Amino acid sequence: MHDGVVQDLVEAWAALLARHTTAPDAVAVGRRLLASWSEPHRRYHAVSPLRDILTHVDELAEHADDVDAVRLAAWYHDAVYQGLPDDEERSARRAHDELSELGVPPDLVDEVARLVRMTISHDPQPGDRNGEALSDADLASLAIPHDSYAANTAAIRDEYAHVSDEAWVDGRLRVLMGLLEAPCVFRTEYGRGSWELAARENMRAELQSMGR
Repeated sequence: MHDGVVQDLVEAWAALLARHTTAPDAVAVGRRLLASWSEPHRRYHAVSPLRDILTHVDELAEHADDVDAVRLAAWYHDAVYQGLPDDEERSARRAHDELSELGVPPDLVDEVARLVRMTISHDPQPGDRNGEALSDADLASLAIPHDSYAANTAAIRDEYAHVSDEAWVDGRLRVLMGLLEAPCVFRTEYGRGSWELAARENMRAELQSMGR
């Protein structure tokens, strides 16, 4: 991880944490978090998508009840990424432990951990404005141009190289069908207006490429 590549993120983290704690090691925690996002086995879930989701959170800021909670959850939602079923739970625990140690208020810590766990299903309850904002910011990557979408899908497959082709297809089908069968992929008005159509077109094209 080169400082020049992530300096904007280091500064964004420092400004975010400064609103909620005076702990002197807050920046060091942020740098360790960025080191996790820069792990060599990550082919997709890396620093660039982190930067993207934080940008999307800013776009959705007016929708969230506590946009800083959503920002912190975005930072932590893939902090642990090994391609394993408990990645989100371990990420939530990391968020809880590290933010607690920094003296971030407990209510905010609990909300961040809750939001990270929500990304397991991307199914926030009606009225969960923070959850809706985080879910939409995370899923906005489905709405990028088709060639980039296909490249991201291939990169995610590389991250799951330990999984058989059959298991990959089964899991991918569950994800795609779960999103496509929902009334809306995106929960906010902004998300639906900006990303819904393109996301559905990309996912349908992926299903067709899988013979579905």
